[in-house]
Amino acid sequence: MRRGVLAAVACAMALGGFSEEQATHFAQDAWEPFLKTGELPGAISVFYDDGREEIACFGYADVEAKRKITLDDPFQQCSQTKGFCGVTAAMLVEAGKIRLDDSVSCYLPEFENLFVKVSETNGVRTLAKAKNKLTVRMCLNHTGGLPFEVPNFHAMGGWSRRMPLRSVAAVMASEPLLFEPGTKVQYSNAGIDIAAAVVEQVSGMRWETFLEKRVFKPLGMTSSTFWPTEDQVKRRIGFYRYAAGKLAVKAAPNPSMQPPFGDDRVFPSAGAGLWTTARDQLKFYKMLMNLGLGENGVRLLKEETVRNLLAKSSRPAGFEGYSLGLIAPVEDREDAWFGHGGAWANQCLVNWHRKQLQLLVVQLTGGNCYAFRERNAQAAEKFFKTRIDQSGVEAYTGRLK
Repeated sequence: MRRGVLAAVACAMALGGFSEEQATHFAQDAWEPFLKTGELPGAISVFYDDGREEIACFGYADVEAKRKITLDDPFQQCSQTKGFCGVTAAMLVEAGKIRLDDSVSCYLPEFENLFVKVSETNGVRTLAKAKNKLTVRMCLNHTGGLPFEVPNFHAMGGWSRRMPLRSVAAVMASEPLLFEPGTKVQYSNAGIDIAAAVVEQVSGMRWETFLEKRVFKPLGMTSSTFWPTEDQVKRRIGFYRYAAGKLAVKAAPNPSMQPPFGDDRVFPSAGAGLWTTARDQLKFYKMLMNLGLGENGVRLLKEETVRNLLAKSSRPAGFEGYSLGLIAPVEDREDAWFGHGGAWANQCLVNWHRKQLQLLVVQLTGGNCYAFRERNAQAAEKFFKTRIDQSGVEAYTGRLK
C-alpha cells in the first residue's frame, strides 16, 4: 500500500445537514488520487456555505513520523500575511488616522524624494526623479513601483528577516522605484512592509503588537505568531517537494523562511511569514466573509469598511483586482471572491454576498503544486451547488405539509 492511503481522512468531516458519507464526497474526490500515489503528503480543505461546513483533513503533517494532519498543526502561511496588514490599515482608515491617498512621506519623511530607475548598463543605473507620489494605497495594492524585496533578502534570513519594519522602510526609501507610482503592477512584499511601518508610526506601537491586540486577541487566534515555540515548530506541517507521478519528499527549509524560527533575532514581515493554524485562519477569513464580524460576535471593522476597502479592487482601471493586501474583484458581483494565497499553495477565499468560504492548507514546493488550488476550487463548487439543488426539493416538500 502506498503511503498516501494510510491516513486518507485524519480529522472529522462536518456537518451541517450532511451525513458523513455525503460530506466526504466533495473533498475526497479531489484529493484521493494524489494521496493514493503519495504525490500529496497531506492537505486540509474547508468548504463553508452559509452555515453548512465541510472540514476535511487528509494524509499526514509528517509522513515519515506517520503524524496525521489536523486543524491545529502550525504552518507558515507566507503571503497570506498581507491580508492581516490590509486589515490593520483599514482599521486606522476607519478611525480617521490614515488616508490611503496620502503620500507615504506624510507619515514616513524619508519617502519625500523618490527616484525611478530609467535604465541600467554595466551596473550603472540612470535615475529620474519620480513625478507621481507614492501613496499608502499603492503600497498595499502593489502599484507603487517598489521591488519585490529588500536587497540581499535571502542573506538576511528571508521573510523572517533580521530587520525591523521601520528599518525596511528606510532602506526601501533609498532604493529606486521600478516605474512611476500608480502606472503598473509589481507584486511587492516590501511595499506591504512600508504600509505596516505607516501603521506603526500612526498607532505608536509595533505592527505585530497592534495585530496581536486588535486582531488576534479579539478573534481568539491563540495559535498565530511570528515567533513559534519549540513545540509549535515540532508540530508544524512538513514542507514537501511535489512532482507529478512521484512520491512527495521532504524538502529542506525554504531560503525565504530560514530557521531559527522562534529566535529573538526574528523581526516580523507584514508581507509574509506569519505562523498560524487552519483553525485560526478560519476565524480570520470568516470575519472577512461576515464583513468585519467574527464568529465569536466580536466586530473588528464596519461592514462598509470591508465592502469598500477590502472586498473590491483599489487599483486603477485596466489592472487585475487587488485591494488592501488582498486579491479582490474589480467589479462587486454576487459571485465575486476575495482573499489571498500563500507561496506554498495555501489559499483562502471568501464570498461575502453568499456567505461562502473555501480554504486549502498544504506545504508544497516544486512542480505544478499550485494546480491543487484549482482542484480545491472545483470541489468547493460541487459543494456549493448542493444548496441550489436541494433548495427546490425543500420548497416542494414544504407544500406537502
